[in-house]
Amino acid sequence: MPQTGQRVDPYRSFNFLVELDGIAQGSFTECSGLGSTTESIENREGGDNVTVRKLPGRTTYSDISLKWGSTASTELWEWRQQIVQGDVVRKNGSIVVFDLANRTEVARWNFVRAWPAKWEASAFNAKGNEILIETLVLAHEGLERA
Repeated sequence: MPQTGQRVDPYRSFNFLVELDGIAQGSFTECSGLGSTTESIENREGGDNVTVRKLPGRTTYSDISLKWGSTASTELWEWRQQIVQGDVVRKNGSIVVFDLANRTEVARWNFVRAWPAKWEASAFNAKGNEILIETLVLAHEGLERA
């Protein structure tokens, strides 16, 4: 915990690493979708006709989208193909944020039982000079900050 008056800078969003069980994929350019939502269940209690009580309901987790520049590596493509063929292989993973020197881990979000729900490549354009970007969307069943 910082002392009173001590400056605390926010973490930078560009210095991150994605870990997946057994997959050593190259650098990801973007990771989005870390989030959860809990339903609000409205309940009226007998005798209290003025106020509606709100109770927490089911919690759902947003899909995680990973983007990277396409390379010769096919590990993530092959994992997606397993799902397409009906062989559901789930993996645990983490999104890890490092300090500016890229030496010290400063934050970590762990997700569990993930599987690739969608794969997509960027558009091809003979007139452009952009790199080919692949996107993998992961459905998962839990997220925690470690």
